Amino acid sequence: QVQLVESGGGLVQPGGSLRLSCVASGSISSRYVMAWYRQAPGKQRESVATIRSDGTTNVADSVKGRFTISSDNAKNTVYLQMNSLKPEDTAVYYCNLFSNRSYWGQGTQVTVSS
Repeated sequence: QVQLVESGGGLVQPGGSLRLSCVASGSISSRYVMAWYRQAPGKQRESVATIRSDGTTNVADSVKGRFTISSDNAKNTVYLQMNSLKPEDTAVYYCNLFSNRSYWGQGTQVTVSS
């Protein structure tokens, strides 16, 4: 079983930055994909960024150049650095780990507003 705990969300003004963290614990395979998703009110959940166990990363076109995903394997932690935030980035952000099955965190709210 795997547990994921996100943190770092909050209220930020447009143009500001936040860093989300996701700590994974439990039985984690050596081969996995970790990802950040987000879901805005009335919209479907969408993938924002992924990082594989081999270090390969990918970010959605909508956040490319503004968001960066990284990991600290020693801490079993994945980060999402979000810069130049826009009001349309407002959403609940979820951490996901996919190995033999998919695991989700509880989500953290990010609100971008003046």
